[in-house]
Amino acid sequence: MGRLTTHVLDTTRGKPGDGIPVALYRISNEQRSLINQVLTNSDGRCDEALLEGDEFQQGVYELVFSVGDYFNALDGGTDKKSEPRFLDDVVIRFGVAAADEHYHVPLLITPYSYSTYRGS
Repeated sequence: MGRLTTHVLDTTRGKPGDGIPVALYRISNEQRSLINQVLTNSDGRCDEALLEGDEFQQGVYELVFSVGDYFNALDGGTDKKSEPRFLDDVVIRFGVAAADEHYHVPLLITPYSYSTYRGS
């Protein structure tokens, strides 16, 4: 059974990105449809798969990680030089070719960069 999972790692602090809102969209004809919204837990993960089973289908998806408030909370909102934040929403658009597989899409963040990959 296929499923989609994610996690967030704050590589500046070397700790999980906890309390980060994550929205999942399905893309069809360049239109976004919201499928799920969650917050990362204290381990930077979601408590359940974002999408699985029959709902997890071949196609194009977007994950939107709202990291701006996370970084604002870390500096207490006092870093006025960082307004507006360099990163606020990180959008990752990806394709699912085999809906019977596990797709893990992690996000590694700093206030000024991010990276992702297909994990396991």
